[in-house]
Amino acid sequence: MPATQPPVPPQEAHEHVAHGVHRPDPFHWMRRVDAPVLAHLSAEREWYDVATGHLSPLVQALRAEMTGRVPATDSSISWPQHGYYYYTVLPAGREYEQLLRRRVAGGTDEMLLDVNEMAADEGYVDLGMWAVSPDAELLAYAVDFDGDEVYELRFRHLRTGTELPDVVPRAAPGGAWSADSTHFFYLVHDELWRQHQVWRHRLGTPASEDQLVLEEPDGQFELEVETSRTGDLLVIHSANRDTSEVWVLDASDPTAAPRSVGGRRRGVEYVAEHLRHPDGTDELLLVTNDGATEYRLARCPVPRTGDQDASAWLPLRPEDPDERLERADAFAGHVVLTSRAGGRNRLRILRLDDLTGEGIVVAPVSDIASLSAPAERNVEPDLDEIIVVDESYLMPPVWSALSLTTGERTERLRKEAPGYDAAAYVGEQCSFPSADGTPVAATILRHRSTPLDGSAPCVMYAYGAYESVYPDQEWDPAIPSLLDRGVVYVHAHVRGGGEGGRRWWLDGRMEHKQHTFDDHIAVADGLAREGLVDPARIATRGLSAGGLLQGAVFSQRPDRWRAVVAEVPFVDVLTTMLDPSIPLTVNEWDEWGDPSRPEDYAWMARYSPYDNLPPAGGRPDLLVTGAVHDARVMVWEPAKWVAALRESDPEWGPRALFRVETGAGAHVGPAGRFAHLGYEAEVYAWLLDRLESITTP
Repeated sequence: MPATQPPVPPQEAHEHVAHGVHRPDPFHWMRRVDAPVLAHLSAEREWYDVATGHLSPLVQALRAEMTGRVPATDSSISWPQHGYYYYTVLPAGREYEQLLRRRVAGGTDEMLLDVNEMAADEGYVDLGMWAVSPDAELLAYAVDFDGDEVYELRFRHLRTGTELPDVVPRAAPGGAWSADSTHFFYLVHDELWRQHQVWRHRLGTPASEDQLVLEEPDGQFELEVETSRTGDLLVIHSANRDTSEVWVLDASDPTAAPRSVGGRRRGVEYVAEHLRHPDGTDELLLVTNDGATEYRLARCPVPRTGDQDASAWLPLRPEDPDERLERADAFAGHVVLTSRAGGRNRLRILRLDDLTGEGIVVAPVSDIASLSAPAERNVEPDLDEIIVVDESYLMPPVWSALSLTTGERTERLRKEAPGYDAAAYVGEQCSFPSADGTPVAATILRHRSTPLDGSAPCVMYAYGAYESVYPDQEWDPAIPSLLDRGVVYVHAHVRGGGEGGRRWWLDGRMEHKQHTFDDHIAVADGLAREGLVDPARIATRGLSAGGLLQGAVFSQRPDRWRAVVAEVPFVDVLTTMLDPSIPLTVNEWDEWGDPSRPEDYAWMARYSPYDNLPPAGGRPDLLVTGAVHDARVMVWEPAKWVAALRESDPEWGPRALFRVETGAGAHVGPAGRFAHLGYEAEVYAWLLDRLESITTP
């Protein structure tokens, strides 16, 4: 029989003790994720299905609208690489991409990889990365079939289409080819999902003979590996939240030892870009915060005979305190800087003979749009124009060729959005004072017919961690379905994120984390106080670290919200951060704090949602998500939180729903373009029902 009430899990006595503080945790047993836990999670999913069953017609309508804004066949812009133009295609009616190419000199298109074929065999698939060899003969790619972020590294011969016997069963996404295409460098994560080793595989040999290239012994650091745009160097990067180190090695000598570019100093971050000058000389460009909070540009030699330290660095462009320098991309005659100022990203084109000049500044097309030059679309070094993309929540991506000589865009591809009329919607930026008076920006979206007069319901979104701008004003075919029903959508750019540069992150992490929550509440209160939206119909949503934000504001201001969506929320903060055996705990200490230190424990204890349940009565409706295979937020965190919330307010308990993926499923939800939109339709249907705004547009 269908469930008539949410499941009531048993309680087992358990107590955490730290710094003389005793914390009872009767649901601690859920971290075993054994048969009883899985049975409980299945019961939670059954209750969710029963409680939302009446929304099925609305879910189907929303899904049809959302998928209707996705072109039947969706092709990417093509980009040059190793004598070919590469591009991807999402075929009509299929969930996943195909990778294709054609010769620059002309010829027929070649199918290199069809992810749909793998999905047909496995049901779930995530393509973590793919990389074509410099000789254009081989393809390395990594696939995950469970959503647990454990990838299988495979190799394919592109002329014959045959799979090579070379298989690495446990790898992380990311990798780099040697210059002669005989070796592939890949990442391996440890039992805690930390990318801690770089290995070298020689094609044609078993994985058991692979050689360890570099190991990161510090549990707070993770490794990345890539090939420089020039193809001359392999670049290995190790970083935690505020410190990094870079090594390079000659791509034409794959057995060479990596050489450090500048050593490692606590609190100093840097990334390196290889620059090859027209006269054949070369050097590295460094984007670093060494003595520069918002980062500066430096240069140094390529270390070839041994490690070097920062004494080899020379200043190039000083810090601009109002502009966060993020990246430097070097091409044949120019360097393109990516930065963020005033909450907006922009590009600055510099000539190689004038790297200290003003250059040409290229801005987004509107105040609510983003502009980027994706590295994966600009892989060749000898370019005089690069591919850039403009997009916003209300504007599907527009891909253009950007002249590095003039800074002018030439449109090359405009993503289709069938049935979507951008003129029907309005977007604007506002700001609201936080509790300490700091202005907090917010992007406000609405249908042109929806007034900002206090009558419309509102859905808010925020993230606020890791100096990430997530999402960065990206086109979302789901959002118009909210706007069409008279809902105002607001993205709050809270501290802890990167919208305001490095300082914005510093002021929303560690002991300042409460600023993130204050900012989100301040935007909601400001929207209500200024009569822009209906104060009784404000809902809020966030994922992962944004789910922590939802848990905190749920507890701190339950009266503010009509409904809260906390997706894969990091809510058992103290328990997780005190346990170094949990994946990703140790390398998160520089974001949240290390509660083994009394002062860190104290500030984390003040906001940890599992340890700060709101009073019974007056709680908003709550939708929580989780996944058994999630390797980033363990499924027991949302499971425990939901159980504790229901136990502390039984009358309210049925209004807390836990949508848990008990089979294959990832941190960010279902894979595949239509499957993910189906998930979005479920979340939006629940929100519209809670906001009493179901009216068909």
